[in-house]
Amino acid sequence: MSDILKSVSEAMAGLAESAGQSVVRVEGRNRLPASGVVYAADGIIVTSHHVVERDDKLRVGLPTGETVDAELVGRDPGTDLAVLRVAATGLTPAAWVDAGDLRVGNLILALGRPGQSVQATLGIVSALGGAWRTGGGGEIDRYLQTDVVMYPGFSGGPLTTADGRFGGINSSALARGVSVTIPAATVARVVATLLAHGRMPRGYMGVGIQPVRLDTALQEQLGQATGLMLMSVEAGGPAAEGGLLQGDVVVTLDGGAVRQLDDLQALLTGDRVGRRVAVRYVRAGAVQEAAVTVGQK
Repeated sequence: MSDILKSVSEAMAGLAESAGQSVVRVEGRNRLPASGVVYAADGIIVTSHHVVERDDKLRVGLPTGETVDAELVGRDPGTDLAVLRVAATGLTPAAWVDAGDLRVGNLILALGRPGQSVQATLGIVSALGGAWRTGGGGEIDRYLQTDVVMYPGFSGGPLTTADGRFGGINSSALARGVSVTIPAATVARVVATLLAHGRMPRGYMGVGIQPVRLDTALQEQLGQATGLMLMSVEAGGPAAEGGLLQGDVVVTLDGGAVRQLDDLQALLTGDRVGRRVAVRYVRAGAVQEAAVTVGQK
């Protein structure tokens, strides 16, 4: 038994050492530095948005011990991700694993580098679920919860599987009292968008809305109890251009049911910006449909 434990212990130590070559220190706030991950060998670093409290005077501590200046490429508060760029060579980019390949009970390490050397904490994947939306409106491709202790400075660091791949970026800011990981698919999507645009575009309708209850006949017809009444429609905005009027009650957008404000926000994702989408609405008791080109906020 002691030989088995020793073998496992040595394997975990080797894993932390090798995976730690892709983990950096991020100096973006006045207090304790946080962690980040080498996303690409040309100097792209991904970390947590909430640990980058300023837009300039950023520094990144590399695994070699060197500290270099960093530039903020962009940030997405909704998913708590930020992208930095450093002028450095010889970086070791992370290898990623999709959350769909993880199982509840898998052993994992959370790595961080708030100081000069890599730090680690051991845990398991405690829960996996479907896509979810954060309190800030960000779309997370899959719910990934662990039981690791998020020590100070670990945010922005990786969740590391037993084979050395990274399952995502750990964050202490998205769920109170729970250790959640932003999965690799979300990281890839957000990083690509920030590199292309410098920010996460959000869909925009140009309306003020209020949830209202539908009458019984409409509830039975539509299969939902509520919709969103347009309390105001911005002149020249996307909704107005699509023919929607104050007093209309929106019930679906691009095929997705709209019952509450959160539903509409969840559907106005960046990939819908510039697209013409079908909007079903109720006017004078009758269900109608309009084509609206989603604007960008």
